[in-house]
Amino acid sequence: MALTSDDALPSRLYQYHDLSRPGRPSTRSGISHYIFRRQFIASCAALAIVSVAALALLTLVTTPTQLQSFLTAAPVTEVEDAQSYLLGPPTQSLRDNLRNDTKYITSWLNAGWISFHPISARRHLLYPSAMFLTSHVLSKALRIPVLEWDQVKDVNSSSLDELGCWAVWPIVEQGAPPRDSFPHSKAKSGQLARLAYPEARETAISQPPDPSPQHQVSLPPDDHLLCYDYLYYTAVTSAWEWNWDYSPVWRFVGKHMHWNATLEKLADEHARRAMNISDGEPTPPFISIHMRHGDFRIYCNEFSDDQCFVPLPAVARRVAEVQQELFDKKGINVSHVIMTSDERDPNWWAEVRKYGWTWVDYAAERTVEKYGRWYPVLLDAILQSRGAGFVGTEYSTMSLLALRRVQDWDDGAVRMAKWGRPGADDH
Repeated sequence: MALTSDDALPSRLYQYHDLSRPGRPSTRSGISHYIFRRQFIASCAALAIVSVAALALLTLVTTPTQLQSFLTAAPVTEVEDAQSYLLGPPTQSLRDNLRNDTKYITSWLNAGWISFHPISARRHLLYPSAMFLTSHVLSKALRIPVLEWDQVKDVNSSSLDELGCWAVWPIVEQGAPPRDSFPHSKAKSGQLARLAYPEARETAISQPPDPSPQHQVSLPPDDHLLCYDYLYYTAVTSAWEWNWDYSPVWRFVGKHMHWNATLEKLADEHARRAMNISDGEPTPPFISIHMRHGDFRIYCNEFSDDQCFVPLPAVARRVAEVQQELFDKKGINVSHVIMTSDERDPNWWAEVRKYGWTWVDYAAERTVEKYGRWYPVLLDAILQSRGAGFVGTEYSTMSLLALRRVQDWDDGAVRMAKWGRPGADDH
């Protein structure tokens, strides 16, 4: 769908997803993205859907006590029995299992586990099955029933279901076909929420939907199972609002979600070993860095890595700025620096070492073998947020959240390093 102005209703529809397997769209969006709800105004039946990996939901809660409450919730109660919102066990076709007296909402989300995607509505959620989290935990946090797609449809089904969905991507990437890559602007959550209601829906479906890619079927967006194809770039007020201190999702939700004590302790242990801190000594303040390279290489165009990415001397200048600000504001000298990055070139890491900086060697720590494959990235995020100061990579959501956490949780000094061309961070 497409919006012609900030207040316009969608004028373009996308209507199709192949559902030959539960929650498995025909696009490249994948299935490992999840939906999280927050009620912003008590008088509104508003649903804020936040796409986070399930492991983040386990760890990004306000207090360890609340986390324990979620984890010890009974799997089924009279109120929270999600299966009662279906007709029965998984069926060959999704529609054979949806109740006529119940409405549902789902989405095919695509992005990193760190990112939030708000939208308002009041329906029961369907999300892809997860190895990390059982649905009763998520339902407990949301206080509404949550269904997994494999509860709805048999994972071995060969039946191909056709479902009409609202397309968000043509809004944010003017004129683009549904569902792909990155946008230049954002769709507002309020505009999308209106599509769940009859009057706005009737206005929005005045134009014919796009045909499906496989069967060339044209269906209007489904009213029984409300479906949005892509919510990563939705916003409450304006495009890229996470970059600004007025961001409602950060101010009213993200800011108040903290790591649980167990994971913070594990991150602290990794950091202490990386900084060679002896037992019995307090963990010293440090500056954390996040230099994102891997998937950003596709934006380097004609430039080589050393011309495109922030050169280490420029990173060192940013670190020095942070050190000076911490001394001026708090009177502390911070000499320890911990680097986090997805860079795999050993020569680059050897250069990092020359600056006297350190990092957590997850291979040597055997972190994956001990705890699981999600832990290195999760511990990196915790270490980034625990820095007395932080230097990040511009346009990286992971850097942005670390910056917000350091800034708002601990009044830290923060900088973002620019990249994309030679001299991008000169200043």
